Amino acid sequence: MDVGVRLQSIRKLKGLSQRELAKRAGVTNSTISMIEKNSVSPSISSLKKVLGGIPMSLVEFFSLDLEQENQTQVVYRASELTDICSGAITMKLIGKAHPGRAIAFLDETYPAGTDTGDEMYAHEGEEAGMLVEGKLELTVGNEVFVLEAGDSYYFESSKPHRFRNPFDQPARLISATSPANF
Repeated sequence: MDVGVRLQSIRKLKGLSQRELAKRAGVTNSTISMIEKNSVSPSISSLKKVLGGIPMSLVEFFSLDLEQENQTQVVYRASELTDICSGAITMKLIGKAHPGRAIAFLDETYPAGTDTGDEMYAHEGEEAGMLVEGKLELTVGNEVFVLEAGDSYYFESSKPHRFRNPFDQPARLISATSPANF
């Protein structure tokens, strides 16, 4: 496999200039250029760092079918959704294969007694969602909200936040986060 040609193809497919990829990955423009021209053969750690700017894992980089990628998938069947969470909570990512995905669109299920952890999350971007089943506790900053089916939310993700289901029934949430962090 020609790593340089593959990196250049994926970078262009994602709509990134060499300069933008270098900035995102924390490397110099010449590093990207030399890899793409096959002037250097990057180490696994160097390639992983560069791919972090896309973002893309090493597995995706080496297994991605670029011809298939050019035919953008529109419909994602339930069986094709990827669970990006471990443990009792499920977070199924919709549109994982979409090139240049700008949002993470999730179908989340919180069984009774589960939560996203004691630590509050905070990251760049925005989050929105609607609870479709059950009840769910949302903490944003110092405020605690109890969402019921049909309730929704929208907040800046830079505010510390977490989700918790202290109730007897499972809760199902449809949410979106921008930018796509998954």
